[in-house]
Amino acid sequence: MDLYEHQARELFEEHGIVVPRAEVTDSAKEAREIARRLGGRVVVKAQVKTGGRGKAGGVKLAADPAAAELTARQILGMDIKGHTVRTVMLAQPVDIASEYYVSYVLDRAAGQFLAIASAEGGMDIEEVAATRPEAVARIPIDPATGVTSAKAGEIALAAKLPPQTVDVLVRLWDVLIREDALLVEVNPLVRTAQGRILALDGKVTLDDNASFRQARWGAEATEHDDPLEAVAAERGLNYVKLDGEVGIIGNGAGLVMSTLDVVAGCGARPANFLDIGGGASAQIMADGLSVILSDPDVKSVFVNVFGGITACDAVADGIVQALDTVTLTKPLVVRLDGNNAVRGRTILDAHAHPLLRQSSTMDDAARTAAELAHAAS
Repeated sequence: MDLYEHQARELFEEHGIVVPRAEVTDSAKEAREIARRLGGRVVVKAQVKTGGRGKAGGVKLAADPAAAELTARQILGMDIKGHTVRTVMLAQPVDIASEYYVSYVLDRAAGQFLAIASAEGGMDIEEVAATRPEAVARIPIDPATGVTSAKAGEIALAAKLPPQTVDVLVRLWDVLIREDALLVEVNPLVRTAQGRILALDGKVTLDDNASFRQARWGAEATEHDDPLEAVAAERGLNYVKLDGEVGIIGNGAGLVMSTLDVVAGCGARPANFLDIGGGASAQIMADGLSVILSDPDVKSVFVNVFGGITACDAVADGIVQALDTVTLTKPLVVRLDGNNAVRGRTILDAHAHPLLRQSSTMDDAARTAAELAHAAS
């Protein structure tokens, strides 16, 4: 569950991290009044759950309340990387002397958290990390001990941050642990000309498994900004959009994860995670195919099913019926294995759709889907 910037700032304030005064609105007219309350000159910031807002024109300085209304009107409704701006945050501007980057993120592979920090924060932090990785410190954090003042000092020293950031690093860790977060990020964390340390921007990702403890955020935090994820959620599909060209449908989260790895091993990138679970009715398959085929990045689709409680012939029937309602515009590779797999393959062979291919193994199917995607690119 990703939070909006203004929600992340709310958490920071609750944990003693200083942020500039700010208010949120979905009205350009109200933006004028907010700017007046904040002193006239404000920064107008698009509230979307994606990075790169500044470069996309979603963060602008307004000199007075009238300019704030005009700027808010320009930003509201913008599309930033597929995210529609529905609200803006107006914040008091800050006299910045230095910008830093700090974050804590869960490192699943290592079974611990990772502190990532740099004395060169701001909009170009991705370029800094890519071209000069030595400028970005990566310090492992033992979850059992967490971030003490001593550990925060170690992080600050490694990243060449000023001593004043140590307290913020400790408090940021409190946000991570007490709010069930998987990621907390401040970019930029700034030192003002007066020597104060403030968080100008924030990103927080909460653990969905702890959502019962985080009900305070309601529908605003859990809504899907990606239109395909929103459609999938409405249809009850367990779908996550990824950056790739091979659409993936599987039954069971473990099988889908394995499928993503195998597709990647064949030199292609998965376009999504879609787990249809134990059932594969015609409606579920039609909904899944419809969502995936709506993704313009998808060049081929790979359906990988291991028949268990739901037999492969039932899955095949579902695919055939789905193809009667969904126009297949991209190659579809199907691998059926397990209970009644032979009968399932026979059903698909009899349907003889020109864009449907079958493979008997996951490796062969992944390779075929990757080749078809590359050929269509």
